[in-house]
Amino acid sequence: MISEAMQALYAGKRERGEALLAPGQETVFEAAAFGRVARLEELLSEHPELARSWSQDGFTPLHLACFSGGAETTRLLVERGADVEALSTASFAKVRPLGTAAFARDHASARVLLEAGADPNGPGEGGFTPLHTAAQNGDAELVRLLLQHGADAGTTASDGRTPADLAPAGTWPKETS
Repeated sequence: MISEAMQALYAGKRERGEALLAPGQETVFEAAAFGRVARLEELLSEHPELARSWSQDGFTPLHLACFSGGAETTRLLVERGADVEALSTASFAKVRPLGTAAFARDHASARVLLEAGADPNGPGEGGFTPLHTAAQNGDAELVRLLLQHGADAGTTASDGRTPADLAPAGTWPKETS
């Protein structure tokens, strides 16, 4: 069962989710998603295998850290052996942690993942890469970061669109055209 705190976070009500957490009782998924680094460190020290565990809704702690937990949380999970290429099994989105960071516009977590060897061209559902997501978000800074780390601007999603095709007018970095 997905906790009320996680449901609140997914619904865009982070403060409500925070209020529902019992300090020191957070699960590995809650600790990752809410950036509770000390609790996450405690859990991983006791049970290192949790870094590669899966939530009931199909995400690893690393996906959740990249969604809303922040770069410090992301870094800790990477250091503890989290799989930077894990493809979520969620029914609504098959995505890798770097794709999650791109969706969340978390540049710092994206940088941590890229430095740890995450594939900037690793596709998710529909062939969407992190570059497609960053472009669709109009996030020129993240587009540049991904390109600097080897993202392929010419890659196409399963519908044939390139990242530049998805970028809102005026947001695709001129130096990449």
